[in-house]
Amino acid sequence: MSASAVMPASPPGDERKRRRLALVGGSLGNLVEWYDWFVYASFAIYFADSFFPGDNPTTQLMNTAGIFAVGFLMRPVGGWILGRAADRHGRKSALTLTVSMMSVAALLIAVAPTYGQAGYFGALVLLLARLLQGMSIGGEYAASATYLTEASARNRRGLGSSFQYVSMTCGQLLGLGILITMQHTLTTAQLESWGWRIPFVLGALFAVVVFWLRRRLQETDAFKEDAAGEDAHDDSTRGTLKALWLYRRQAGLVMALTLGGTVAYYTYTTYLTKYLVGSAGLPKTTATLVSFTALTLFAVLQPFAGMLSDRIGRRPLLITFAVGCTVGTYPIMTALGSASSYWSALGLSLLALVIITGYTSINAAVKAELFPTRVRALGVALPYAIANALFGGTAEYVALWFKNSGHEKMFFWYVSGCALVSLVTYVLMPDTRNAALSRAEAEADSGAGAGAGEAPERPAAAPVS
Repeated sequence: MSASAVMPASPPGDERKRRRLALVGGSLGNLVEWYDWFVYASFAIYFADSFFPGDNPTTQLMNTAGIFAVGFLMRPVGGWILGRAADRHGRKSALTLTVSMMSVAALLIAVAPTYGQAGYFGALVLLLARLLQGMSIGGEYAASATYLTEASARNRRGLGSSFQYVSMTCGQLLGLGILITMQHTLTTAQLESWGWRIPFVLGALFAVVVFWLRRRLQETDAFKEDAAGEDAHDDSTRGTLKALWLYRRQAGLVMALTLGGTVAYYTYTTYLTKYLVGSAGLPKTTATLVSFTALTLFAVLQPFAGMLSDRIGRRPLLITFAVGCTVGTYPIMTALGSASSYWSALGLSLLALVIITGYTSINAAVKAELFPTRVRALGVALPYAIANALFGGTAEYVALWFKNSGHEKMFFWYVSGCALVSLVTYVLMPDTRNAALSRAEAEADSGAGAGAGEAPERPAAAPVS
């Protein structure tokens, strides 16, 4: 059965409108998901002692960072369950489910009792909420990465997928913006007493709005086409670990190419504010403003880098990131630790984030382009979530552990080492820019005698499973 028989062509104007709506809908939902995820780290400096009493601020932050890291342990579980759901029942249904779970988790954190009210029961509620958020975000990354990539025109997949980190960063910016506003309207005592609960209440409300929005999204053509294909009657292997095992090489690539990027990203985003306060000695308000400004410019850069990858390929950007991170982390972090003003801290933070853009802007597209349709969401979700659980989620905790042990600069070498592993991966892997994600694209390649960019050994080159 040909692709054209499965999916009737849409008028060009309707097609462009549908792609824009998919981009906006997928991105806004992703924004709220990551707002709920990151706001925990942004407000941790105000609620840490509410759940973990003591005289050592670093120990308190290590406890909250530990719960932050534990949330990452559920990401592989969420990636498996929700990635399977996205491959079996569609990207849209998985996206709706993830935001529902995130809303419940945010509400749990908002009402969690403090240590003074219920002892360590409040910390247990915090832990359970983060576990639920971990499951949600584990599925959200894969569902949104797959959805944004599949919903984009073939020659604009880098641009389309770049909006995943645009929306992720805007979610973090929204949280930082609320934090800055509250810092200027509430006293420190009010923030530490009850003000920190406000962003979690807002997160639950935002998620309800996004639930309504995502219910109105359209399913991607690639999924509908695959589900209606000649072998649609055989769904027993769709989105299963058995099917993923056939693409274990690609799954290994996802883990290796994620390693350096996720450690660097969390170092210069969630950990940056704490580092500027605890090591550089900047005021909390100044450190927060540095993060907000740097991340705003970082978000703006993503689409430009995505468009560049659509022209020159994915590998040049990935290699540039890995080289810059491997060589530049130690001097940048050392200089940031001595930053004495807003402008010096901002300049160094921007330098680091520009380097990381080579990874963040296109990693969603690269991962989605490695797999065929019926295992694409799971193939993106599970190995990515495992890499994040082991390295991304623990980055802040590892940094604080080195600091607490008196060897803070060892963490800089740790980040560089992770980037080096990814650099080797980028050099050896094929470029995925020209991968065919649907039957229609594969037939177009066949008709034009094309197959550029596809490694012969890659089974994902033929998305018909």
